[in-house]
Amino acid sequence: MVDKRIPLAAVAGAHGIKGEVRLKLFSESAQSLARHARLYVGGTERRLLGVRDSGKGAIARFEGIADRTSAEGLRGSLVEIDRAALPPLGEGEYYHADLIGIPCVDREGCALGSVVAVENFGAGDLLEVESEGGRRSLIPFKPGIADLDDGRIVLDPEFLA
Repeated sequence: MVDKRIPLAAVAGAHGIKGEVRLKLFSESAQSLARHARLYVGGTERRLLGVRDSGKGAIARFEGIADRTSAEGLRGSLVEIDRAALPPLGEGEYYHADLIGIPCVDREGCALGSVVAVENFGAGDLLEVESEGGRRSLIPFKPGIADLDDGRIVLDPEFLA
């Protein structure tokens, strides 16, 4: 999983006329971006010149983006880092991106599908699991319901739609 990129934000549009962009953050604050000198914006490596919190998002300035037209051209682009640039995890911790694609099984080891997304609407993480037939279910990522065990998710099938 070291060779993939992890999105930290998306460009929502231009801010002002000097090349700044509005960001929709996928993390808690602009500080998660500020600790990385180089990021990928729309797949192009760029140096982060500055970032600040702004309400529910952030305002950032990237090297090579000096006017509103250039900033508008980034609308919809992901702001990413290499997976290897993330801080190491402690015991029992995980990054949402690392859960995508993990197989899901029942307690007997029978295949149930795989994780296609991780959501959090405020009450804890939810795994979006797609079954072999293409049906999707949101499963609470809670002990006894969905457990991360040896590179797979062990699910209680009662929670599948």
